Amino acid sequence: MKRHIVIVVVFLILLLACLGGQARAQSLWQDGSNLYADPKPSGVGDIVTVIVEESIGASDKAKTDLTKDIEHEVDDGTGIFDFIRKFGVEANTDMSGDSSSTRTYSLKTRVSCIVTEVQDNGNLVIEGYRDLKTHDENLKLTLRGVIRPRDVSYDNTISSTKVANPELLVEGKGSLSRVQKPGLITQILQALF
Repeated sequence: MKRHIVIVVVFLILLLACLGGQARAQSLWQDGSNLYADPKPSGVGDIVTVIVEESIGASDKAKTDLTKDIEHEVDDGTGIFDFIRKFGVEANTDMSGDSSSTRTYSLKTRVSCIVTEVQDNGNLVIEGYRDLKTHDENLKLTLRGVIRPRDVSYDNTISSTKVANPELLVEGKGSLSRVQKPGLITQILQALF
């Protein structure tokens, strides 16, 4: 009976050795990890959240004054042109115009961006997109720029004011965009005048 138990135990050990392969020990600690360091983006594919708080105001003013005087005079015709009688044309044009335009843009959102390039100096090129669809309106926000890893806070966010060379593009399509876009005749008149 003891012999059968020994044979079964040896058989099980051989079976486990064949099926299990080599046993590998794994550490509880990952290489390069630190309990006390903040995880900062440092390589391509890392994600950082940009807090966009942009407000832009622009004001344009223009004033135009134009005065034009035209005088033309034609003498009596002679020879075969004796049917032409003396006449004169005089025209005065006065034009003045005032124009002013004020624009204010404000944008607040969060965009998760992916690191697309690590520059030689350690700065990171980031790019992110956000699509928003409400009712009949589609908005697409695109953000590109360069950040320094040390400017990223402990919660992996960075303010849009700390993004160098920022490209912030907001495109909209839908009912609001159609209403705000001038009609075809208006566009032609604006192009001509």
